[in-house]
Amino acid sequence: MTSDMTARVLRLLSLLQTGREWSGADLADRLHVTVRTVRRDIDRLRALGYPVDSVRGHAGGYRLAAGTHLPPLLLDDDEAVALAVALRTTAGGLTGVEESALRALAKLEQVLPHRLRTQVAALQQSVTGIAWESRGPRAQTTLLGTLAVACRDHEIITFDYTTRVRTSAPRRVEPQHLVASGDLWYLLAYDTGPDDWRIFRLDRITGLMVTGRRVPARHLPGDDPTAFVAARLSAAPTRHRAVATVHASADHVRARTRNLATRIRPLDPTTCLVDASDDSLTRIAQTLAGLPADYSLDADSDVLDHLRATAYRTLHAMS
Repeated sequence: MTSDMTARVLRLLSLLQTGREWSGADLADRLHVTVRTVRRDIDRLRALGYPVDSVRGHAGGYRLAAGTHLPPLLLDDDEAVALAVALRTTAGGLTGVEESALRALAKLEQVLPHRLRTQVAALQQSVTGIAWESRGPRAQTTLLGTLAVACRDHEIITFDYTTRVRTSAPRRVEPQHLVASGDLWYLLAYDTGPDDWRIFRLDRITGLMVTGRRVPARHLPGDDPTAFVAARLSAAPTRHRAVATVHASADHVRARTRNLATRIRPLDPTTCLVDASDDSLTRIAQTLAGLPADYSLDADSDVLDHLRATAYRTLHAMS
């Protein structure tokens, strides 16, 4: 296609992507061409894979229908900026779509003009939300994007990792999935050193290098990345111990609490254990406060002291 024809067909596609139905005459008027030229351009879009439906007759017209595969989309500047910001927000918030949002964001930012990348960056720096509690440093978007692509392509990466006891060591891993938990991001990967699955907090990763070597995807035990990471996190050592014996069934507690699935263990049909242990005394208090039934508590002395102080302040405020 010539450059003029290409520009016209892209303009036609942009009109069809508004979701409305267009008559041939309306499209011809918008594009400053004849109805016959519109029909030829519609055929060109169909040849490129865009499913354009047409209805014959006086009231007929054209509209873009759903197809069996996703063809390229055409976005104007405002739509591209809005989509990039939405993907950044989704990547930090909604469970279950984080990795897909990051891959889409990486593709979009790769083709954004410089002027639009500047707008997206400015919006990201200027717009924020309310965070009731911060668990720690967040991973950088560039790191998230690079890891998302490496997970998609099953490409070996290397980096330095700082453990919870502040020791650092080089790692060489096969990345598989990114999993968000609260404010924190984790990389689920197969570590070629110990020859086993490991999870890595992204805020402790430095010096990331992509090797360019791709390997076949490994089979993850259980086939559920989120459950695998949750189980590892619940089994990790914590600073403060707090285990509640709850006078309700495990199913009852599980259905009425969030983020506790791997921490609930049934004892009998009417009783279960809930492991509320954590590095944060505040989060332990929040977990216990959210339990939907009476319970007895086995906890460290610092946990009990914190709960007594919290209860005293609450009762004092109510008096």
